[in-house]
Amino acid sequence: MANREIIRTDTVSVRIMELAGGAATEWHLHTEVTDFFVGLSGTVVVETRQPETSVTLLPGERTEVPVGRMHRVMNLTPGMAEYLLVQGVGHYDFRRVPDAGNDTETMKPER
Repeated sequence: MANREIIRTDTVSVRIMELAGGAATEWHLHTEVTDFFVGLSGTVVVETRQPETSVTLLPGERTEVPVGRMHRVMNLTPGMAEYLLVQGVGHYDFRRVPDAGNDTETMKPER
C-alpha cells in the first residue's frame, strides 16, 4: 500500500491511499478522529462493525466512519484501487482490533 501525504497538521491528515488487488487494512478504530473516504480509482469497500455495514465506493463517491467505530478498507477487485483519506479533527491514533477469519491480504497502514 502506497501513501501520498497531501496535508498533515497536529489534528488533520489528508492522504491518497492505494490498495493492491485483494488487500485490506487491519480492523481498527480511532479515539479522536473521524475518517472521511472518497473513491479515486477502482472499487474500495469500507466495512464497519457495531453496527456492521459495508459501503462500496466507486470514483467520486464518499463515506465517513465516526470516532470510535471499528472499520477496515478493502479492495475486492484484482486491480489497484485508490482513495482519498481525510482524518480529523483530533490527534491521530490507530487502535488495531483483532479479526479472526480475515481472508484478505492485510496491509498495515503507514504513517
